[in-house]
Amino acid sequence: MSMLTPPGMGGKYRITGNRFPHMRRPRNRRRIVLAAVSVAAALALAGWGTLQLVDVFSGGSDETTQAAHGKGGKSTKNGKGDCKAATAGRADAPKPLPRPDEITVNVYNATPRGGLAKITADELKKRGFRIGKVGNAPELYDKKVANVGLLLGAPEIADGSLKVLGTQLGGMEVKNDQRTGEDVDLILGAEFKELSAKQDADRALTEMGGEPASEPASQEASASPSQSPASKAPAPAPAKC
Repeated sequence: MSMLTPPGMGGKYRITGNRFPHMRRPRNRRRIVLAAVSVAAALALAGWGTLQLVDVFSGGSDETTQAAHGKGGKSTKNGKGDCKAATAGRADAPKPLPRPDEITVNVYNATPRGGLAKITADELKKRGFRIGKVGNAPELYDKKVANVGLLLGAPEIADGSLKVLGTQLGGMEVKNDQRTGEDVDLILGAEFKELSAKQDADRALTEMGGEPASEPASQEASASPSQSPASKAPAPAPAKC
């Protein structure tokens, strides 16, 4: 009987031989592979974080530093390329509306009522507009404008002078002709009574981004003698590239 056989046991429970049985757990290759992948990922992440920290504390690369300070990189020369790119969007911005004192208005009367063109021209002059010709409408429009009035001007000023003058009287028809100048014709029609109230016209002009005419200098001086136009702060100078 082998020394491995427990006392009192024999027969089929008898263990023979002189070697001990070896009990091994089965190898799990899947766990080994997952552990190896996890370790590799952790090492890669730690290495990337170390590089980032080194880059931060060392001030970054030359190209990154130049870009941060607006200096020229490979595609720029002394930083001018960056400045042009920053100002390129402003070139597409709409042109500012002209002020009333930059617009010349010709006032014509197409109605049977006498003196209407002169009265309207005087009121427009008080509101800052420059007045050109004043008189009866040309034969093409005389007694043929049935609505409030008609604005005539070159196509180039459709979004400029015509818009500004249109705030002074609602319901006017706007047309373009073949002229090349910047003057505007205001032809008063059969339904015309008077211009819109100045405060309403100024509000409409301000809402569309325009600048109403300033009050006369005498009124400004009497209202606040301590203030003068020269005391206003100058506008900031544009950025130089």
